[in-house]
Amino acid sequence: MNKIISSKEAANLIKNGSRIMVGGFGLVGSPLTIIEEITKTNVNQLEIISNNLGEPGKGLGVLVQMKKVKKAIGSYFTSNPDVVKAYQSGELEVELLPQGTFSEAIRAGGTGIGGFYTPVGAGTELAAAKEERVIDNKHYLLQTPLKADFALIKACKADELGNLTYSKSARNFNPLMAASADIVIAEVEEIVKAGELSPEEIVTPHLFVDYLVLKGGGR
Repeated sequence: MNKIISSKEAANLIKNGSRIMVGGFGLVGSPLTIIEEITKTNVNQLEIISNNLGEPGKGLGVLVQMKKVKKAIGSYFTSNPDVVKAYQSGELEVELLPQGTFSEAIRAGGTGIGGFYTPVGAGTELAAAKEERVIDNKHYLLQTPLKADFALIKACKADELGNLTYSKSARNFNPLMAASADIVIAEVEEIVKAGELSPEEIVTPHLFVDYLVLKGGGR
């Protein structure tokens, strides 16, 4: 199977109302080429699972400005004033998760774990509507796993099979998301022949990756 597609083809896979995991911490490790292509489509009512929603006019922030995002699940949205305004006006639903809980919930989604108990957030507004349990005299909240229809991730290098390597902090949530979505699309800086990557440097095996997009949009 040829996994290499254009950014336009990748964007056209996304449907109205899709639940999408998007890698990145700020704009670092975010699949900006694919996101830009999505801004050119007519999709809307998207549910985005990401640490944040880009920056004003950058990355996922453009989708917020275009009112294409219905709900956001993540940890840090206040760096983008557009997200705050959209939430305050009722245009955007936001579900906040502490960053450790957020990453573990994604991992749980990929490993088939039904959920986990965490003390983080117990006794705060984040505990609303969550099951609470006392373990060893300490309050814990039940966090259910996070899964998605699509994962849009960013990697440094891929081979033609779809094995992925990452660069430093740009790795962030991307490997976890690659294991937690039905369809995984990886934007990469470079694509090499199968066998050119050392097994020791491969972080995400090709079995988790459905499509590859070369940064810049071409095949």
